[in-house]
Amino acid sequence: MSGFILAIDEGTTGSTAIIFNRDGEIVSRGYSEFTQYYPRPGWVEHDAQEIWRTTAQVIQQAMMAGQVKSREIAGIGITNQRETTLLWDKKSGEPIHNAIVWQCRRTSEYCNQLKRDGLANKFADKTGLIIDAYFSASKIKWLLDHVKGAHKRAENGELLFGTIDSWLLWKLTGQIHATDYTNASRTLLYNIFEKKWDEELLDIMDIPAAILPAVETSSGIFGHTAAPDLFDTAIPIAGIAGDQQAALYGQNCWTPGMVKNTYGTGCFMLMNTGDKPIHSQNRLLTTLACDADGHPCYALEGSVFIAGAVVQWLRDELRIIDKASATEALALSVPDNNGVYLVPAFVGLGAPHWDMEARGAIVGLTRGANRAHIVRAALESIAFQSYDVLQAMVRDAHLPIKELRVDGGATANDFLMQFQSDILDVDIDRPLLFETTALGAAFLAGRAVGFWHDAKELQAVRKTGKIFKPNMEKERKTALLRGWARAIEKTKS
Repeated sequence: MSGFILAIDEGTTGSTAIIFNRDGEIVSRGYSEFTQYYPRPGWVEHDAQEIWRTTAQVIQQAMMAGQVKSREIAGIGITNQRETTLLWDKKSGEPIHNAIVWQCRRTSEYCNQLKRDGLANKFADKTGLIIDAYFSASKIKWLLDHVKGAHKRAENGELLFGTIDSWLLWKLTGQIHATDYTNASRTLLYNIFEKKWDEELLDIMDIPAAILPAVETSSGIFGHTAAPDLFDTAIPIAGIAGDQQAALYGQNCWTPGMVKNTYGTGCFMLMNTGDKPIHSQNRLLTTLACDADGHPCYALEGSVFIAGAVVQWLRDELRIIDKASATEALALSVPDNNGVYLVPAFVGLGAPHWDMEARGAIVGLTRGANRAHIVRAALESIAFQSYDVLQAMVRDAHLPIKELRVDGGATANDFLMQFQSDILDVDIDRPLLFETTALGAAFLAGRAVGFWHDAKELQAVRKTGKIFKPNMEKERKTALLRGWARAIEKTKS
């Protein structure tokens, strides 16, 4: 057996390639940001060709840095920003438009019309999702309706739809068109209970079935590389999962009731519910995840649109910090938030509020409020939004949560992790390796090719780095949550 697994982690702001050894240690990595396009307020796009170029670049960086040869890579796992939508020409492979990113709100009014037409329950009963511009379906509809000739070409079988995993699989393999259950479950077109593309939903949205990819199990061989500029031997692409389901798998959350939260551009909390779907009564999503063997199981999910991105906003737009790592010291330089709450509803509010027209606000400013208070309020907003999601999850699942497993870049911030533990009143388990999403993709690929043989091996690979325990007086916690509730109400449409 070859000695390494390559994981491609295609995020919202950049491409990462990580090479893991059998102990789950990072041998080497490559990373490159790519351009964010904002054609109008609330619109977000990516250049799919740039995504591919940066992916190829970071693969080469990782292989060179680790002095790893193609023949030493046992398999490749892909994990990706979900819901981001692309259509490309089947023959030329050229995208017909920039990819429409999961954050994009251009289809909000169309989604509102579907709800006014009384279709919300129909979509929820089949997909486990709510009708929202967040998901892929309305983005596909927009591309078909707004790119000249696109709908006719789609009907004729000339165009293909894919989320970013499908795009990378197509490019890496020389035209295999497929996705996995977890990504399909985020399109608003896939029946997660019958596990098939839903003809009725496709008809409602006037989307030709010919453009859709085949749907496969997350841990399994999708195809082999046919990219001679990158690899001088064919390597099996053996694992694909949407980023949040990959993180759930990388955190070994295979038992019903286990929960993880990923702190990236957004915040994404998933609870494994096993082979039984839970229909949320608290505006959470029912989605597909992976069991210990990489087969589809069910999960509850709550999505926060803006989490780590609020720190980027402080850095790039307000310019009150030079780098993200400066936030922890600034937050700790003041004893509290001085009554300041920042609600980062820049692209609306996600779960459990689902208000697409909400917009951000800083509430509670007084003459004594300063830069440190705003920075602290920004970090606290991430924890408060996660609190709202976990409370909804507990009400739906009727399970007490004693531990939350966390991952993502923002988990490096000890202030945020301790505040999160205090507000949730649960232990926070931060792994030794923060790159849990990429590790999950590696695990899925590794299981498929026999690199790791069973779940016990994977449990030994995932190691806890630090446990944060709650340590806040009940009265203070109650007051903070009351202030947050008032602040968030002020942002709603």
